[in-house]
Amino acid sequence: MPQSTPYVHRRPFALAVLFGALLLSLLVVPPAAADDGPGTPAGWTARPAGGGSAGEDARPYVYLEGTPGTVLQDRLSVTNPARTPLTVRLRGDGPAGPWFRFAADTVTVPARTRADVPFALAVPRDAVPGGVAGEILTVGGGEERRVPVRVRVGGPSLAALTVEDVEVSGRTIRYALVNRGNAPLRPRLSVRAEGAFGTLLDRQARPLPLELAPGRRVELTEPWPDAPALDSVTVRLRVTAEGGARDEAAASAAYVPPAPVTGAGLLALGVLAVLGARAYRRGRWRTGTSAAAATAPAPGPDKQPAEEERHLETAGAES
Repeated sequence: MPQSTPYVHRRPFALAVLFGALLLSLLVVPPAAADDGPGTPAGWTARPAGGGSAGEDARPYVYLEGTPGTVLQDRLSVTNPARTPLTVRLRGDGPAGPWFRFAADTVTVPARTRADVPFALAVPRDAVPGGVAGEILTVGGGEERRVPVRVRVGGPSLAALTVEDVEVSGRTIRYALVNRGNAPLRPRLSVRAEGAFGTLLDRQARPLPLELAPGRRVELTEPWPDAPALDSVTVRLRVTAEGGARDEAAASAAYVPPAPVTGAGLLALGVLAVLGARAYRRGRWRTGTSAAAATAPAPGPDKQPAEEERHLETAGAES
């Protein structure tokens, strides 16, 4: 009867296999990062501080909120994984760029170090309530990184809009829009024109392809290709926007055809010329007759007209 191999003979072999696998796992390790040497550091990052450097909790942008006149603070993390120091320059960019304040415009981050750089954002006293976007631009080692910053300015919002300098010229209506409030507006425009015999133009309110920033003035034109040739018109513009902003203004214009040069125009001019010449001659004749009557000498008291004397003589001869 064959004898089975005792288990004690197989155990040293299994242990040897496990030990060899463990040894191989220890030998297969990621290679060490290559030395960057004295050259420019590479692979550095800049992002909002806090929430981890690259994990799911990292902030995608810096969010700040405050009222006009306040100073808001936050931090920026600059990570330098290289073996040489990294020098970066900081500055604000975008609409909120001038609001940024840095303790130093240049920061040096040591090798294999993450530095949290504090910064401040000063909201101007005349800032308009609403959202403002900006960026922190970091430049170092010939590369740049941008960190988005979103600012929410608190305070009451005022929507005010005016339409000014309306002018009607030929086939074009000119006007200007001014945002008198502190909130950006997207205006809508309606146009109506009335002539001597009724409505000539009636365009319902439609959105204009622009966003009017607070305090901004823009000059626009409205085409009127079928303007009348002969009429007296009044054009009225009405603008509206979100927040209850509205205004209207009007302008009048007279449409007169150019001077007639042919056909009935020439005939009318001829008739007017003849009538004018006759009136002129009649006026001259009346003036001359009046003058002659005024300069003729009046008969004396002892002098009778010739016809009367001749009549008396004839009467005496008959008697």
